[in-house]
Amino acid sequence: MLTDLTAFSYVVLTLVGQDGAGPHDLVRMARQGRVYWSAAESQYYAEPKRLEKLGYLRAEKRPGRTRDRTHYTLTDAGCDALLQWAAEPARFPRIQHEAVTRLLLGDMVPDAVLLAGLDGLRTDLDEITAQLDAADVAAASVPHRARYLRLNHALARRIVEAHRVWIHQAERELGGAAPAAPAPASEPLPAPAPAPARRVFRAPFVD
Repeated sequence: MLTDLTAFSYVVLTLVGQDGAGPHDLVRMARQGRVYWSAAESQYYAEPKRLEKLGYLRAEKRPGRTRDRTHYTLTDAGCDALLQWAAEPARFPRIQHEAVTRLLLGDMVPDAVLLAGLDGLRTDLDEITAQLDAADVAAASVPHRARYLRLNHALARRIVEAHRVWIHQAERELGGAAPAAPAPASEPLPAPAPAPARRVFRAPFVD
């Protein structure tokens, strides 16, 4: 990885791709792919400008609906950077999973509180599924990337399905009677081991 490029820099360069893209295009693609990468939308406006100054992107003005829009394309340096990056060994992604961290509070807060918080995750999962459905349709408009997009979409659907199964398992173990189970994934996840008896530690009082 080049020292003046971050992991997010490569995300932007990849999304610009061989067809080029404007900041509004990058934001749209980022919304559809938020299961893979999470970043503030403002970064999709700021980072291309930085990459242009560094010589990895080229900017030009193109007519828009109401005003001219900036359109970015890769320079030779940008293409070379992507080629070099693609050859590097891939690593397991860094994950910041708020819901998993919350579940660790089970020894401090009631299970009902944890389950109420996890239930909100279903809305996100439904939104991501809808975005993936739309992304599958849109893939046909970029035939040179269609099969790679569909491979990524298949991974994303497995991630979503794994979360649905995980929520169901949490409800079954922590909430007594469980709601209807989600549709099984193509490769069902193993059932968790029985939960161990909870040990309660009490701090001694000092007179």
